[in-house]
Amino acid sequence: MDKRKAAGKDYAAGMKYKDISAKYDVPVGTLKSWRTRDGWKKDASASKKVQPKRKKDAPKVAPKIVNELEANNELTEKQKLFCLFYLQRFNASWAYKKAYGCSYEVALRNGPRMLGNAGVKRQLAKLKKQQRAELYVTANDIASEYAKQAFASLGDVLDYKVHEETVQDTDGNVFLDTDDNPVKKHVADIYLKPSDQIDWSLVQDIHRGKDGLVVKLYDKQKALDSLAKLFYNDGDVAKQKLRKLKFEADIVEAKAHILNDKGDDTETKVSKLLDKIDDAIEGNDDHDN
Repeated sequence: MDKRKAAGKDYAAGMKYKDISAKYDVPVGTLKSWRTRDGWKKDASASKKVQPKRKKDAPKVAPKIVNELEANNELTEKQKLFCLFYLQRFNASWAYKKAYGCSYEVALRNGPRMLGNAGVKRQLAKLKKQQRAELYVTANDIASEYAKQAFASLGDVLDYKVHEETVQDTDGNVFLDTDDNPVKKHVADIYLKPSDQIDWSLVQDIHRGKDGLVVKLYDKQKALDSLAKLFYNDGDVAKQKLRKLKFEADIVEAKAHILNDKGDDTETKVSKLLDKIDDAIEGNDDHDN
């Protein structure tokens, strides 16, 4: 059996390019060229599935993205899982924490570094291209995100504890009340909730400022305005304005005809005008329905 056919059988059995390359002393680039020309395929019954096991909260991805990751022999399973999570929110720190199960502090350092990995970078570029081609977002998806931002509060991110402290002056002397008892005050310690209890999609920015932790949520009013536009679009506004103008024009025309009618007394004219208004309103309502 020649080297090319033997390499093809090893590939079908699930061997990696680098192992086949070492076995037959053939460059990886040549193996990939042979695979393309000869149509090598992995034997599903013999090869081990390299797709990382999905966690219950892992993102749903298109089958093509899964297939793309399965065919990648360059990345580890953790790196592939990082790619899947990154495509969900495009947040490197969050994706790293989910994939590696580490602390937020570790993910904050290593997440951006992972994006600098050449293999990960190439893979994400391909996956993003596929995702753009296959992405389908409904109005409900958009409305759901806006609703989360509109009704979020700092209580979703921060927590606090209240305790008592003895009041002292700058020299450390304790203040006493009239009964010579130490004066105490209530102090609230504000702190960030555990990272796994926070919906990070609500947080626009978080950093440590000179006076402590700074947390910024998305603009509630902007989210409410955007949410309102989804339910009250420009087309509906234009239709309502048009109906209003037509309604007013009909009433003006009816008023002119009725008031110029010399055969009726004032009471009759008013009654006719009110009847005309009722008819116009009913017609307007029917038009809406």
